[in-house]
Amino acid sequence: MAPEFLSRVLVIALMKKNILMVAGTRPEAVKLAPVTLAMAGHASMTPRIVASGQHPTMVGQALEPFDLHVDRQLCFARGAGGLASVTGGMLGALDAAISDFAPSAVVVQGDTATTLAGALAAFWRGIPVVHVEAGLRTGNLRAPFPEEANRVLVSRIASLHLAPTESAARALLDEAIPAERVVLTGNTVVDALHHIAAKELPIADPDLREGVRDARRLMLVTLHRRESWGDGIDRVLVAVRKIVTAHPELRVVLPAHPNPAVRAQVRSALRTTPRVTITDPLAYSDLVWVMRRCTLIVTDSGGIQEEAPSFAVPVLVTREATERREAIESGSAWLVGTDDVRIVETAEQLLANKVELAARNPYGAGDAGHRAVRAIERFLDLPAAGMAA
Repeated sequence: MAPEFLSRVLVIALMKKNILMVAGTRPEAVKLAPVTLAMAGHASMTPRIVASGQHPTMVGQALEPFDLHVDRQLCFARGAGGLASVTGGMLGALDAAISDFAPSAVVVQGDTATTLAGALAAFWRGIPVVHVEAGLRTGNLRAPFPEEANRVLVSRIASLHLAPTESAARALLDEAIPAERVVLTGNTVVDALHHIAAKELPIADPDLREGVRDARRLMLVTLHRRESWGDGIDRVLVAVRKIVTAHPELRVVLPAHPNPAVRAQVRSALRTTPRVTITDPLAYSDLVWVMRRCTLIVTDSGGIQEEAPSFAVPVLVTREATERREAIESGSAWLVGTDDVRIVETAEQLLANKVELAARNPYGAGDAGHRAVRAIERFLDLPAAGMAA
């Protein structure tokens, strides 16, 4: 191989800028995967994935179907395990990682404790923060809690705001974020969904495999929002029991939240209910498998509100407010709160096919990852979309 070619490759490698992708939960990993894939092989940028340790094993597992790996897994003392101790522990660990990688930008996603800690650690070191899925708002700092406060705080220190929808972009502009720092990309979860669905991966979870055997109709239920813990979840579970009892052709899949109290609550309410399968948290590929075959989804998840429209599956949102108004306005989702009567009544209408669903996903067409990379290129004043030789 010619020496001049080797020299050129070495110069390119030395000039490439590290871009730190910070994730601590499965949804963050899934939504950052399309950006990482779009950046892979770039002539001027190298994506580096750092797992914050918020959910210690989930980031690596979530990245596997995308053929991506974690560059550094962080560990920290969790203390009492509350929001303050977890966020504080992550701050120190992320600060050290930022020091080691010396990135030109730190990319955070969404509104978790990791999002806030990653943004603060970067900001305190003078590193630009890129916020993926910026601008979501309910206008209520207590709903969802603490996510609404997290994303509002991050928006004050981010340098580049990648908005998933027009309404999210408008919210940022209304908060006096400079227009040149706000870029409409679409939602990267649509990219991720298409990527995994195209692989047609077999079911990995044995409980899920058994639970959906010979199922004529499926209903997916997910519950994890902190503001619904206790009575709110109890009411949703009452509704689930009524729905499945009234529809003998229906099978329910409920991936239980890792929180021990929530898991115990779910199992206590539904363990004797026929045709209900309670699983551990599902791998993303298994979740996609279930969603695309569902008749109905009952959830408080933000990501599922964005994903289900791609499969034309109606969603009942068991929250009092949602920052994803596009799903509601387009006729893909219905905001029902945790009122068991309202949940059952709306579910009956949808199961009877009495409601017309949206024709397309309002969150994008699956090119958000590439749009995000182009925005980062422009922000860092790098050559456009070149790939390394």
